[in-house]
Amino acid sequence: MKKILITLVFVIGAFGVGHAQLQEGTWMLGSDLGSGIISPASSGLFGFNFGLNEGAGFNVGISPKLGYFVSDNFLLGAVANLGFTKSAEASNGDAVKTTIYGIQALSRYYLSPGEAGIDNLLNSGRFFVEGNAGIAGVNVKDGPTTNGFAFGVGPGYSYFVTPNVALETSLKYNGLVGGGNTTYQNSLGLNLGIQIFLPSSEIDDRINE
Repeated sequence: MKKILITLVFVIGAFGVGHAQLQEGTWMLGSDLGSGIISPASSGLFGFNFGLNEGAGFNVGISPKLGYFVSDNFLLGAVANLGFTKSAEASNGDAVKTTIYGIQALSRYYLSPGEAGIDNLLNSGRFFVEGNAGIAGVNVKDGPTTNGFAFGVGPGYSYFVTPNVALETSLKYNGLVGGGNTTYQNSLGLNLGIQIFLPSSEIDDRINE
């Protein structure tokens, strides 16, 4: 996580700060905290939880995202899902271990102020609707296991702390259907994340310097 934050700071510093860009030709990169996939064993806050007592469990998860605005307010891209959970040890020392993985196509549409009767909460924020679909799996040792088709959909909100950097929250319904000892798993997940928006022209200028 530390390396990811350092990388994000480097990118911000390297490209500088311009105007908020939700326009055609802009790239978005960043990550949500948490795996973004249903996990029956996860009990952490937004994908991170480390027990301090002896034998306590932990869970970690992250969902890197990369997208490109093919038109104003509309983005297409991809998201990876990575997570691992270990429950607290039982009296006999056993613990439930869960591995989560996935790679999915991503789409996002930002609502303009007043569109669909929705106004911004703050002047520096924009609502969006996000959807994703692809291949993923949740494998719980000696527990519910599903590998197959994953999908998610729900609303979110981006707050631009600078013109190029947004803190985000979203509420999404996540489903996973496929083979294993459990054919369908689903959840309602609250996500937090950070995204950086870089116009293609700004990237080209930096490359050509």
